[in-house]
Amino acid sequence: MPGTRPITLMLRESAAGDKTALDRLMPLVYAELRKLAGRQLWRERSNHTLQPTALVHEAYLRLIGPDQPDYHSRAHFLGVAAHVMRQILVDHARARNAAKRGGGQMVCSLDETLDVPLERPSALIAVDDALQALEQKDPGKAKLIEMRFFGGLTAEESADLLGVPVERVREDLRVAQAWLHRELSRTPDARK
Repeated sequence: MPGTRPITLMLRESAAGDKTALDRLMPLVYAELRKLAGRQLWRERSNHTLQPTALVHEAYLRLIGPDQPDYHSRAHFLGVAAHVMRQILVDHARARNAAKRGGGQMVCSLDETLDVPLERPSALIAVDDALQALEQKDPGKAKLIEMRFFGGLTAEESADLLGVPVERVREDLRVAQAWLHRELSRTPDARK
């Protein structure tokens, strides 16, 4: 991977209105986006209809859309890309559950969800619902969970991106993980 300076410059050029900047950026970050997609799909069922390349391409279309944020750095871009990929997978899971009769929610822990492949889309939906609930209570902690577990960013990268000390990031991650673990361990009826 080349240094982050050219990537950051291209992101700034894109924010300044250069429509070709993201096209020049894509070859530089494609391998990282593919790795992110593979990581996200690893948690999915083995016969998932989306492949890493298709997930990257769908995410890319959303990343270059008219509502793109002003990307501040490579880490910020990859964090947004991870969020977009997660949303694509959640949308896919919700559509799949809607198509099935009797597709209900399952109770699962955060560790189970993040460490093993998901066999049912309802587990991904449960994690997404829990993250949305955490975002209502504490958007910063929800963002950290997303950056760490879905974006693959280290505590140091997250701290740099957010402009906070690494110790605070680690502490907030522990609190957020505990909250999510408790939330995911509750029965679906208790979450309402």
